[in-house]
Amino acid sequence: MVFELFKGKGHSQIELIEGQLQDMLSATGETMDMALDALFGRVDPAEIEKALKKRDRTVNRNERAIRRELIVHAGVRGAAADVPLLLVYMSIIKDIERIGDYTKNIWDVASTGVPIAALPERAALEKQLGRARTLIGDTARIFKDRDVDGASEILPQADAWTDELDAAIDALAASDRPSREGVPLALLYRYEKRIVAHLMNVLSSLVMPVDRLDYWDESKTDRA
Repeated sequence: MVFELFKGKGHSQIELIEGQLQDMLSATGETMDMALDALFGRVDPAEIEKALKKRDRTVNRNERAIRRELIVHAGVRGAAADVPLLLVYMSIIKDIERIGDYTKNIWDVASTGVPIAALPERAALEKQLGRARTLIGDTARIFKDRDVDGASEILPQADAWTDELDAAIDALAASDRPSREGVPLALLYRYEKRIVAHLMNVLSSLVMPVDRLDYWDESKTDRA
């Protein structure tokens, strides 16, 4: 819905920014791949720390570059600037940057030495986090293609997924699991939920008006 505002204006003004957004999503996906390899014991967390943080810095640099380009656009165009477009991209780049932070947080859990790979939840957790990784790629494709139908299909599914993660956290809080197991699991469920919520915000730019871009980032009780 947001991008209907720009029909007929041509794409040259946004091609560069959209390419950088795709680069940000790609780097975020690569960061998550490394974090999951460390979490599930496929690599030593220390061995990939430098590469992982380098990818995260790439995301941060692209975020700053896009902001600068948007400011220049506003300054050059003045009253003719596409203010809704600026707001859309300012919102999206922050969501992608936050996704990168949460993927790095997954590596942080792995780096503590907690034996996640030895827990009974290992298979289910690996499947869940793998689904979040897939959603990063799906979001990049859907956003690039302006696939409104794809976004509309994924958003309610992902919203239900966040409910499942909330339930898993609540179950851990009510259990008598030792903290060395319960705490990292709860953190991972929380990080996964935030990754999904921020991806939903990116997808929402295709189906919701500008003033509701962060709708999916709110808890259901706080949504208007």
